[in-house]
Amino acid sequence: MENTERNTPEQIAEKLKACVADLQRRERMDLLLKAVGPALLEELKIEAARKQLSRLRITRDYRFLLVDYGLHEVELQPVHKAVYLLFLAHPEGIEFKNLGNYRDELTDYYMKTARLMDKAKIMESVDHLTNPLDNAINEKCSRIKRVFSELLNDEYVASYYIISSHTKRHFSGSSRIWFERLKIVTLPRELVVWE
Repeated sequence: MENTERNTPEQIAEKLKACVADLQRRERMDLLLKAVGPALLEELKIEAARKQLSRLRITRDYRFLLVDYGLHEVELQPVHKAVYLLFLAHPEGIEFKNLGNYRDELTDYYMKTARLMDKAKIMESVDHLTNPLDNAINEKCSRIKRVFSELLNDEYVASYYIISSHTKRHFSGSSRIWFERLKIVTLPRELVVWE
């Protein structure tokens, strides 16, 4: 096998492109898929979708607009907007079980997105969202996912806008491993435009 350590990434990519073209000419897509593997293929689809992402403009009155898709509005209820804004504000991710630590911030977003709503109702809703034994946060995230998925009609593009799972592995000492089950919005923050 050829030593590729002296080649630049661009040179390696050109050689790979030639190999792919050769396998395609021979109609051996099975070998190509085997070489790439399903996990990498999925990553490549997501990376390709990244090139098609729109800026998300958040207006002063908390409307969410997909600027590069013809100013399509992402129509969400105030509670969904509040949850989404919380996760946008934390690109490092948040574990659902720790939402209580973000109670004040979530309340602030909810008060801003639901100005005409009764404060007691907002507080009751925040109680449900931050209670780790309540399913309210899952329901809100599912609704957000459904709205973006229907609007974008492309699961790979939509995957950048939804609140999705990310597992972070940690080592404690030599033999202990623990995982953070974070929820994040993977949309690059340079694509989020605040008015």
